[in-house]
Amino acid sequence: MALAGKVALVTGGAQGIGRAAVQSLLQSSAKVAVLDLNKTCGEQCKAQLDAEFGEGQCTFIQCDVSNGDALRDAFQTTMDKFGRLDIVINNAGINNEKNWEKTIQVNLTSVIKGTYLALEHMSKEYGKEGGTIINVSSMAGNTHTHAFVGPSSSVLRRKMVLFS
Repeated sequence: MALAGKVALVTGGAQGIGRAAVQSLLQSSAKVAVLDLNKTCGEQCKAQLDAEFGEGQCTFIQCDVSNGDALRDAFQTTMDKFGRLDIVINNAGINNEKNWEKTIQVNLTSVIKGTYLALEHMSKEYGKEGGTIINVSSMAGNTHTHAFVGPSSSVLRRKMVLFS
């Protein structure tokens, strides 16, 4: 897939797997909206990416993906800045067994919302050019894990794999 001139949005994009995806996209001459909850990490990431790839190739948007309105606003900000959207990578994830509701909101609900927002902004059904949606999950979603971990980790990962 030729990525030059394409626009991508990556949740959880300021660190880890998301950061690696952002760098790969930029190396392929795509423009990228980097979404992350951690403002300090996101701003540092953007500064490093600007130094490496030049200003204007990426933007940082602080976003709590568990907040549907904030996620919708981040998609719109990306459209306003770059004029299009071609690739969405739903990568944000947490592992917090004590706050299982937040884990569900981030690891499952935000992926579903992000997918539907991507469809609104890219689908040919909506008069757009089409695009690519990538939902990132853990391999733990494909294996049987101990019941103690069940409700908020393994099960959520499996649900996301099935959704994708």
